[in-house]
Amino acid sequence: MSASEKLSEISKFDPNGVGVNTKLFGLPFTVDMAEMVILPVPWEVTVTYREGTINGPEAILKASTQVDLFQEDIIDAWKMGITMLPINDLLKSQGVQQRSIANAYDQWLEAGEPETVRNLYEKSPERINAACEKMNDWVYQHARLYIEQGKIIGLLGGDHSTPLGLIRAMAVKHSSFGILQIDAHADLRPAYKGLEYSHASIAHNFMKILEVKHLVQVGVRDLCEQEWVYIQSEKRISLYTDDQLKEEQYLGVNWSEICKRIIADLPEKVYLTIDIDGLLPHLCPNTGTPVPGGLDYQQLMFLIKMLVKSGRQIIGFDLVEVAPGESGDEWDAIVGARILYRVANLVGLSQGKLSWC
Repeated sequence: MSASEKLSEISKFDPNGVGVNTKLFGLPFTVDMAEMVILPVPWEVTVTYREGTINGPEAILKASTQVDLFQEDIIDAWKMGITMLPINDLLKSQGVQQRSIANAYDQWLEAGEPETVRNLYEKSPERINAACEKMNDWVYQHARLYIEQGKIIGLLGGDHSTPLGLIRAMAVKHSSFGILQIDAHADLRPAYKGLEYSHASIAHNFMKILEVKHLVQVGVRDLCEQEWVYIQSEKRISLYTDDQLKEEQYLGVNWSEICKRIIADLPEKVYLTIDIDGLLPHLCPNTGTPVPGGLDYQQLMFLIKMLVKSGRQIIGFDLVEVAPGESGDEWDAIVGARILYRVANLVGLSQGKLSWC
C-alpha cells in the first residue's frame, strides 16, 4: 500500500462525521495503511471470579465509534492510522470450551478435591495449560508478523493472561525493556491453581523473560503474602501500592512528583500493560475481580503522558479485563474504548508517529 493511497483515504475521510461501525473508531484504514495494529484476543479461560472479558474486544469495537477523534494536545492524531484485526471466532470458541473445563476444575477444588471424582479432574491443569500455550503461540506469531512489518502492536483482551505471547515477541525485537503494569493485583502467583498461564500469574511469567529488566507495578491493592515476599526479594520489581499512592497524596505530595518517581524506575524502552481493574471500580463495574480504590482516568493518562514526555519509548501495550455488562450496559466498553484511543495516540507519540501541538 503506497503512501499516496493512505493520503487519498485521509482526504476522503470526515473526522467530524458519523463513525462507520465496522472499523475501530470508525477509521478508514486497512492493515497496510495503518501504523498501529490492534490484536483482539477473546480469551478468559483462567479467570478466577466473574466472567465476561471474552466479550471485551467486540464490545470495545462497537463502542469505539462513539469516540471523538480530536485530541487537544496532539496534531491530527487520527491520521496516524489505527486498525483492529478481525476477532478470531475459532480462538473464541476454543476459549469457551476450555473455560468450561476450568469451571468444573474450580468447582472440584472448592469442594475440597473429593477423591471419588479425582480421576475426572486431576488432569485438567495439564489440558488447560496446553490450550493456553497454543493461545500464547497464536498471539506470538501474529505479533511477530506485524512487528516485522514495522507496525506498532497493541493487544486487546480478554483476561490478563493474553499478552504473554506479545511480550515474548517484544523480547525477540528488543534486547532490554521494562514493563509498566497498571493493576489492582500483583499477578505474581506461580501457576495459580496449577495453571501456569493463569491471569493471576501473568506478571510472574513476565519475570521469566530475560529481556524484561524491570517491572513497575502501580495501583496494586490486592495481593497475597507470597507475592509480597517475592516482591521484597526481587530487585527487578518496583511496587507502588494504591495505599502508598493515596497516603502520599493525602499528605500533600502531588501526583506529578509521584509520577516522576514511578517513571525513574523504568528503562528507556517500556511495554505498557493496563488491567482495567487498576482503575476506580466505577470505571469498570463489570470487570472480573474489582477491588475498591484505584486510579482515576485522568491520573492514568497523566502518568502515561509524563512517561512519553520523559523521552521513553513505549514499544507496545495491552488493555485487558474489560467486561461488558448485561445487555444494553456498555459503560465498561465506553471507558475501554476511550482508554484504548488515548493510549494508542500516546504510544504513537513515543515512537515519533505523531507530534504534540
